[in-house]
Amino acid sequence: MKTLSHKLIISIVPHNCGEVITTAANQAGAAGGSIIMGKGTAENSILQLLGIGDSSKDIAYVVIPKEIKEKTIASIVEATSNKKEHFGILFALDVCDFYKSGNISQTMNNQKGNLEGENKMSNSTHQMINVIVNKGYAEDAMAAARKAGASGGTIIGARGTAKEGDAQFFGMNIVPEKDMLMILVPTEKKDDIIKAISELPCLSEAGSGIIFCNNANDFTLLGKSK
Repeated sequence: MKTLSHKLIISIVPHNCGEVITTAANQAGAAGGSIIMGKGTAENSILQLLGIGDSSKDIAYVVIPKEIKEKTIASIVEATSNKKEHFGILFALDVCDFYKSGNISQTMNNQKGNLEGENKMSNSTHQMINVIVNKGYAEDAMAAARKAGASGGTIIGARGTAKEGDAQFFGMNIVPEKDMLMILVPTEKKDDIIKAISELPCLSEAGSGIIFCNNANDFTLLGKSK
């Protein structure tokens, strides 16, 4: 079984502070990241613990090789050590697939055998497919995903933060505006959907986007039962 090779580090910090996180991650060897804006809604008791109140927040996403996870987290902790108490939170998730534009098909072929074994060992019934593309192309990615069996997704505006010298890892020509598409799909449909998205013209050039997946556990439908 293939050992998971990447980690997704998510940090939630005050608005306009996301660059602190991605800069620290870059210094540890990460190749940039993406920042989206959210709004904290935690109650006071949780606010005291997590520092996420009813205010605008930056959510920084950084995908890194697992080998530099500890170094990256330590760099972020050091960079925020002089900030206010309860400045934000950080957590890491496993990335079970990672593809970058320009060689997605090749990467999928190289990983296919290992990922089949990995998926057999996983109890996850669903996968979260995350697609980061240049602004304006998320709708194209969603249309391709629907044709391959996806039922829907969520598009979030983001901004890229990688520096010019980071192209060796992400291979991305960074522009300020990005779209992030999140699609929850049954595990058995994941490969077909990724393949459909990867064949889009907007992802044919190196530097135009990345795709990564996470296991989604405890998938539950909310609302009134039929």
